[in-house]
Amino acid sequence: MSFTTQEWRAKAKYFGFMGHQIAYWTGGDADAKPLLLVHGYPTCAWDWASVWEVLGAKHRLIACDMLGFGLSDKPRSGYSIHLQTDVQEALLAHLGIGEFDALVHDYGVSVGQELIARQQEGSSAESLGQMVFLNGGIFPAQHRPVTMQKIGVSPIGFLLGWLMNRERFGTSFSQVFGPDTKPSEAELDAFWSFIAHNGGKRIMHKLLHYIADRRTHQQRWEAALVGAEAKIGLINGALDPVSGKHAYDMWREVVPDARHHLIPTIGHYPQVEAPEEVAAMALEWLAG
Repeated sequence: MSFTTQEWRAKAKYFGFMGHQIAYWTGGDADAKPLLLVHGYPTCAWDWASVWEVLGAKHRLIACDMLGFGLSDKPRSGYSIHLQTDVQEALLAHLGIGEFDALVHDYGVSVGQELIARQQEGSSAESLGQMVFLNGGIFPAQHRPVTMQKIGVSPIGFLLGWLMNRERFGTSFSQVFGPDTKPSEAELDAFWSFIAHNGGKRIMHKLLHYIADRRTHQQRWEAALVGAEAKIGLINGALDPVSGKHAYDMWREVVPDARHHLIPTIGHYPQVEAPEEVAAMALEWLAG
């Protein structure tokens, strides 16, 4: 990582959103085109720490912990992808951002798809440029949830917070990484510290509402990709059991003219497992 968690926490800024405090970070070249970084579940903007400095050499970076994640407020209910997209747009407005590109991962891919859909219908996000996707449930039919996610969306989902601790998190989370790129115990400690912050365990199942959102809005969000084919790309870790090569193959089928890059040896967190390759490919595409 380019930063320690203490350094990352110290760099956090905050803005108000619907009565809640949202943690966010800015960095990189202040005169370059803004790049919005949208994180996944169950982690937070800390996911981008390994690529922050490389991406920041070419872009003005903007990232937040979405509502319910990381250092942001964690209300007991009310979560949806549409709301989290509103958070991203509010952050951009707060910073006075005009044109921007985006790099999105996991939970964040749905936020990205909603941004594209809003742009296409003319309701907002008119200044969105290119978007690079990393592993995520872009196509609901290809999403293969892990056991903890299955528990979280079941009628006994409320038990997830009681069952989850650092040890169980480490076991479950490590399963989505490649066999040779699994997180160290120190890295797991760091991820867990942000998840557990401010009572985060108690709402882990609430945040999983995004799985239902993806089914509900599947047609809208997949159509958004087709309409944006010329300005999107996917960087995919092939060994991800949740959204690996099977999801990459679907991408190539649905948007055959969109950019694509498969990394054969890694899993669900490309920006953590192969930060140099991911940053280089993303910057190449965005420069084009």
